[in-house]
Amino acid sequence: MQDIQIKLSVLWIALMLVYLLGDVMRIFSGDFVPGEIMGAKIGQWGWLGIAFFMLIPIIMVVLNIMLGQPVGRWVNIIVSVIFFIMNLAGLPSYPSHYDKFLIAVSLVVNVLIVRYAWFWV
Repeated sequence: MQDIQIKLSVLWIALMLVYLLGDVMRIFSGDFVPGEIMGAKIGQWGWLGIAFFMLIPIIMVVLNIMLGQPVGRWVNIIVSVIFFIMNLAGLPSYPSHYDKFLIAVSLVVNVLIVRYAWFWV
């Protein structure tokens, strides 16, 4: 296994942990309203979609170990860019400073993922 595959997997793990830290902090800070996201009620299908979306970084850890360079490189770049755009678009909707900070950290991790994947030879 190449060193780059391990680095990319670790970056995806770090990204997932940043997301989880934000969720935990949101619960303990009182910013969390059960059953709602940004003031909107979420149904079972919405929660299933969120679960699927949040499973993607975990899947990326496994894919980085299993996929070779040509496919793995582009999967990392495409998925990371999608996460970057979604987080950047959602940044203004978070009122708390800790959320904005953690999203900024996740953006940096996404940039690192794209950088390492881009130079994967």
